[in-house]
Amino acid sequence: MAWYRWAFVALLLAFAARYAAAQGERSNDPAAVLRDILTASCSQDSKRFGTFLTARNQKAFATMTSAAQSTFLKRFVLLDQAGTPRSETDHSGYLVVDCVTPSVTTQLQIGKPEIRDNIAYLPLSVSDPGDTTNGTSRHVVMGLVREDNQWKLLSLGLLLLDLPTLAEEWDRAEIQNNEKSAIASIKELAAAIEKYRVTYTRLPETLAELGPSKGEPGSDRATLVASDLAAGRKDGYLFRYVIVGANDVGAPAIYELAAIPLEYGRTGNHSFFRDGTGVLHAGDHQGAVGTLKDPAIE
Repeated sequence: MAWYRWAFVALLLAFAARYAAAQGERSNDPAAVLRDILTASCSQDSKRFGTFLTARNQKAFATMTSAAQSTFLKRFVLLDQAGTPRSETDHSGYLVVDCVTPSVTTQLQIGKPEIRDNIAYLPLSVSDPGDTTNGTSRHVVMGLVREDNQWKLLSLGLLLLDLPTLAEEWDRAEIQNNEKSAIASIKELAAAIEKYRVTYTRLPETLAELGPSKGEPGSDRATLVASDLAAGRKDGYLFRYVIVGANDVGAPAIYELAAIPLEYGRTGNHSFFRDGTGVLHAGDHQGAVGTLKDPAIE
């Protein structure tokens, strides 16, 4: 039966060669590469999307926070959530990618590429999900550059894709948003704790007791905050809750809340501290817990 085994091996080798050839053809086709870029963006597949970036941008993209990566990918398909990509060739022979979400579908049509040396320009027509009246589309030219014999994303319209520079700007914007969210979360936790105190005549022992219940709410799961806050983590911040005093019973019992950046300098710069009297403080502690000595904020 040696001939059978050799025939099987030959069949596998032929299949592998055919697959490699197909992959090679696709990697040499700028339109197919752009299609794969768009499908990765639609499904929020950061790891796969990163393979279509130039070496310089790929390194910067890998160091971006997951939230910044997600925001970047959403901008490609004009949606605010991950979708399910579908691709096909339309009657004109152009590649079309549909990014389908429960609420809306964005359609992206890839035009005929114009190749000049190691640069490829591809017209892209993007349906506007916010326009439900006349079905207008936006038009932009995408740029790809050949690097290591593969097409990589170079530009969005006239904007040269420079992720190292953009990442710094997005980090600053994300820090501001995260810090605003941390202040709001501390206030939300304080309100939930006070409601818990009124309902169960004591303070919760942990933040987890404020979280959602699978059944009827109770003192162990009061369903007063979402699961992320109950777990003490939200929008790049870690939340700490401490009861001040010998016990958690009665109105005199007091507590403190703190919010600390999960990654100082990337997800936040300021630490926030709510003291036992309800005053909120903020200070830059290089990622450590804030104190009473920090300036009070509104």
